[in-house]
Amino acid sequence: MKTQRKIFGLLSILMSICIWSQITISGKVTFKNKALKDINITLKDTYDGATSDANGNYSFTTTESGNQVLVFSGNNYESVEIPIKIDGKDLSIPANLKSQINEINAVVITAGSIEASDKKRATALLTPLDIYTTAGADGQISSALGYLPGVQKVGETEGLFVRGGTGAETKIFMDGNLINNYFTNSVPGIAGRDRFNTSLFKGNIFSSGGYSAVYGQALSSVLILESVDLPETTSFDFGVSPIFISANYQKLNQNKTASWGVAGSYSNLGLMGKLFNFNTDFGKYPQGYGFDGNFRIKTKKGGFIKYYGSVDQNQLSVESESLEKDFDRNNVSLKGQNMYHNLSYKEKFGKYLINIGGSYTFNSNDLNFANLLNDVEINQTQINSQSNYINGKLVVERKVGINTVRAGFELNNADEKMNYGFYEKNYKDLISSAFAETDLIFTNDLSAKIGARTEHSSYLDKWNFSPRVALAFRISKNWTTSLAYGMFYQNPESRYLISNNFDFQRADHYIFQVQKNADGRNLRFEAFYKNYDKLIKTSSVSNESSLSPNNQYTQFASNNSGGGFAKGIELFWRDKKTFKDIDYWITYSYLDSKRDFLNYPFSLAPNFASKHTLNVVAKKFIMDWKTGFNMSYTYAKGRPYYDIISNNGENILRNQGKLKDFSGLNFSVNYVPSVGKKDSKSFTVFVLSINNILGNKNVYGFNYSADGNTRTAVRPPVNTFVFVGVFVSFGVDKTNDAINNNL
Repeated sequence: MKTQRKIFGLLSILMSICIWSQITISGKVTFKNKALKDINITLKDTYDGATSDANGNYSFTTTESGNQVLVFSGNNYESVEIPIKIDGKDLSIPANLKSQINEINAVVITAGSIEASDKKRATALLTPLDIYTTAGADGQISSALGYLPGVQKVGETEGLFVRGGTGAETKIFMDGNLINNYFTNSVPGIAGRDRFNTSLFKGNIFSSGGYSAVYGQALSSVLILESVDLPETTSFDFGVSPIFISANYQKLNQNKTASWGVAGSYSNLGLMGKLFNFNTDFGKYPQGYGFDGNFRIKTKKGGFIKYYGSVDQNQLSVESESLEKDFDRNNVSLKGQNMYHNLSYKEKFGKYLINIGGSYTFNSNDLNFANLLNDVEINQTQINSQSNYINGKLVVERKVGINTVRAGFELNNADEKMNYGFYEKNYKDLISSAFAETDLIFTNDLSAKIGARTEHSSYLDKWNFSPRVALAFRISKNWTTSLAYGMFYQNPESRYLISNNFDFQRADHYIFQVQKNADGRNLRFEAFYKNYDKLIKTSSVSNESSLSPNNQYTQFASNNSGGGFAKGIELFWRDKKTFKDIDYWITYSYLDSKRDFLNYPFSLAPNFASKHTLNVVAKKFIMDWKTGFNMSYTYAKGRPYYDIISNNGENILRNQGKLKDFSGLNFSVNYVPSVGKKDSKSFTVFVLSINNILGNKNVYGFNYSADGNTRTAVRPPVNTFVFVGVFVSFGVDKTNDAINNNL
């Protein structure tokens, strides 16, 4: 017992010494005078420490003594080390941390652009899956973009009409290379379709203004498409519908470092034309075929070589009642051919990322206009055109710390030939461009993009220089704001050029944006102003209605004296959280624009611009039913229309007015029977889509007779259109592609 008492006494003395030698270290951690929680505080090379609470306070005890180092560390903040001396007294050590600046946490500039891709920092708004499941988009990228703010509803011709700009003022790129003739050949009053399959691309960036200096020759906007890298596995797909049949084979090598593929399709609207009451009297229903091929190689360093090539042909003819008393009917027929090749190479060499590529486009368009009397052709005008376009681009990019610098050059060569009756026109132009820009990260809350581009046109024999700058600032955790300004130049369309005594058309963009991203919700507000200068002005050599079928091919007298402006506000709201398993978005655009261009006698609101546009898109997938339901609705205030004639070289506004408001409700259903089946080696989707389910009789404009006393409405080919199809894939389970996994 005496021994036990001695041991207990000794332990008590030792414990008293330890307790007496412990001291407390406490303090408060702040950032810009605001308390920081969850910051780790430790004595360097020891296990002693604590974590700051919601008020930034921390406290811990230690038995260490002498000179020590107190370390403060936390995500998104620079580590701080404070030397201290422990001499038996409690210490109070406050710390003020600094934000850790890095590319991942830095605010991203988004003014004027919407990005959707598999990149971590992308604002995923329109992925390929979004496009396929948007009712009314018919699986076309350009149609799906019509449900974003800033894009006008223009149904009578193809193209993306953005913020008061014409369809020709938007350029489309694939893997950095220009796509000429993105849409199929068409006749006046009927829009061409996308040539490219949406499944070719893994993402896109749609810029409605203020885009990067890497891209040029677009007054309004650019659409940048990024193709897929490698398929998941070898697969065979086919699709069948009353409109088309298609097949696609993709082969992936065993090492999953390379692939090749071929695809083909045939389309014919004839069967649907017999089932539905079409507004358009087709002499020959639109039909066509296309073939494409690709290969993709992943290099040892992780780079990619990609090739895509396609050929297609389409034809149609349209008859309409003649507005002139000397004829019964008019007929226009089309035969079109197109070829496209795109090759790109992306590789990292040391500190430099190299992107080099090129594209080639061949397009042939044969149009025949005829006037008929008692089924006999009285007048006939043939218009034949052939175009060759070559695009080449090199972009070199390097990281300098956390900032990025890129520069390069681009060449665009155009060679066009057109025969219009006895009139023949040859147009050749080489546009040489150089550009440079840098992405600067000042803090995690402030970044900038500064760049410039210069171009020379051999046809115009002129240079341009276009500076561009954008800033982004994080207001709070979820709120950011961006500002952008830039000059943008574009050659006049070649059909209006009668000599080389012209200059570049110019547009100056000013954009302000506020955006909130949080918890499956995205809110964007943008205000913009565009000023146009040196737009093309024309007057025809004969007295013709501005909307006569031959107008776009009439010989013009033209100059560079036009101008105009566009201003407006846009709202975008997308919500994937509020309602269970429902993804929806709402957009609103207000546009105020006037232009003095083409044959306008004075400044007028463009006939393709609606003041107010509202879009609503909603999607829901019911797992138990293995079915997705999709809805979209569009309302657009009636666009202006004009009847303009040229009399002795003077343009005269003869008739004008406002079209009735545009509206359309679209609905689609996707049934996926393979959902929920394990180890499925095939994938099937049944699709039912109804465009303009309410049958609204929308009008796109009017054609006038030569005397202006008679007119006919330009309508869509059919008021309500029903599509039914089945798509089957063998070799890979694509179930997840059919379900919006963002829900």
